Amino acid sequence: MTTAIHPSDRVLTIPNLLSALRLAGVGVFLWLALGPKADGAALAVLAFAGVSDYLDGKLARALSQTSRLGIVLDPLADRLYILATIIALTLRDIVPWWFAALLVGRDIMIMGVVPVLRRLGYGPTLPVHYLGKAATFNLLYAFPLLLLSAGDTWLATVARPLGWAFAGWGAALYWWSGILYWVQVRQLARAGNDSEPSAPPGTHPGEAGRADAEVGR
Repeated sequence: MTTAIHPSDRVLTIPNLLSALRLAGVGVFLWLALGPKADGAALAVLAFAGVSDYLDGKLARALSQTSRLGIVLDPLADRLYILATIIALTLRDIVPWWFAALLVGRDIMIMGVVPVLRRLGYGPTLPVHYLGKAATFNLLYAFPLLLLSAGDTWLATVARPLGWAFAGWGAALYWWSGILYWVQVRQLARAGNDSEPSAPPGTHPGEAGRADAEVGR
């Protein structure tokens, strides 16, 4: 049974610190990957992003430090890492442009949800869906492997099929979760005549717009 989460207005929390460090790492990764092309250091930044993405949600629940700021920072950091990594990999001809367009197109589609949610009286985002988290995890596994696949070494030969396998599943789940977000918004719009907005699927009454207790923050 899922327990309702009541985000606080706290800013200085351990999960928020991890999210802030993840955000700072986006620019560092881009510089490492496109400037000196220090792939080893760039991979370390991606590894930190993946580990911290897992830890901040776990710590938020374990330490009762779920916050409204964290609810915004967590998915923002995920999207920025996906965008930054796909830009770097595309500019270095590691992935084709159409794959980059596929992922960016999904985020553009999701941006259309925001004004609809505001019109319905909800926050700027829906609760994190487990499919969205699964997509993010797949892509965060795929990107380091694809970066390793650049070159003609035996390691690149091994990493290439594994990277594209994770990338394929990640892209499919990324779009699937995006479609489900739109389905949720459609359900909310149909319930718009109610005196009080009903909660999206998977949340508790009064918790609309907050992160689900089992995933994200």
